[in-house]
Amino acid sequence: MEKTGNKLIILSRDGVINEERGVISTPDEWVALSGSLEAIASLHRAHFRVIVATNQPGIMLGHLSVSDLNAIHQKMHDAVSASGGKIEAIFFCPHTADAGCSCRKPSPTLLLDIAERFDTPLNEIVYVGDTVNDMMAAQSAGCQPFLVLTGKGGEAFAAGVVPDSAHVRVNLAAVVRELVGAV
Repeated sequence: MEKTGNKLIILSRDGVINEERGVISTPDEWVALSGSLEAIASLHRAHFRVIVATNQPGIMLGHLSVSDLNAIHQKMHDAVSASGGKIEAIFFCPHTADAGCSCRKPSPTLLLDIAERFDTPLNEIVYVGDTVNDMMAAQSAGCQPFLVLTGKGGEAFAAGVVPDSAHVRVNLAAVVRELVGAV
């Protein structure tokens, strides 16, 4: 791929970058998945702009505050940076599924907001997630959806509920190898 600096990839957080552990409420509970930090570093070296889009209902449920979430994300930023990568921005929805908001995936709103903010056509954006909701958001937004089998992805794939438009890969490193070569 051409190194233009305009390529954009959106990653879901839990189950893609870090271990899926339900609600993560402290930095100590955030544990990177094997190979994910190196994959983000490879994206950075290939001039991809890496953005995270994540549902964080624990905020509305009172399991963590925005300050707690910021501390968790600082740990993630530090770990990614130490591996030679960079996450440019994190967009999150703090609501539960029954809140009726428009920003929670499977709604495409977070992805639409990211595309607008970074002035990138949706059909040029790769979105990597581990849930059916992630794939539905990507499909609705017009992004290129990749489902990873880490996190909840294996369960979704085994249940046969993955949209046909989704490209299924074993993990983030496999997606990155396909996009940029060696990780």
